[in-house]
Amino acid sequence: QLQASGGGLVQAGGSLRLSCAASGRTFTSYALGWFLGWFRQATGKEREFVAFIDWYANSTYYADSVKGRFTISRDNAKNMVYLQLSSLKPDDTAVYYCAARARYKGSVPTNPTLYDYWGQGTLVTVSS
Repeated sequence: QLQASGGGLVQAGGSLRLSCAASGRTFTSYALGWFLGWFRQATGKEREFVAFIDWYANSTYYADSVKGRFTISRDNAKNMVYLQLSSLKPDDTAVYYCAARARYKGSVPTNPTLYDYWGQGTLVTVSS
């Protein structure tokens, strides 16, 4: 199971930290074998990739639109993945989702259909 939290209302230029808690035997027993991603979906738009982390290698990848502003990280001991949002813009307003899939060798999965497990989403609203 994945549980996202940390969303809220923030002014443009502000910051938020989103959290994604991974629970259940599947994740806690095999945490190193997972890819975690953050996606977002604005009203009327398709779900889009935001950031990725390979839990085992701790390698990361970002969408161009958030590169340099957002930071993804993970805490092995707590089975948590974080997304630090900084220099927020009104265009960042969306419901943010964390997602997971089994690790594999290949290109970074940025298509949401490649992920098997999803959290419920947390709303981030950036006011101008």
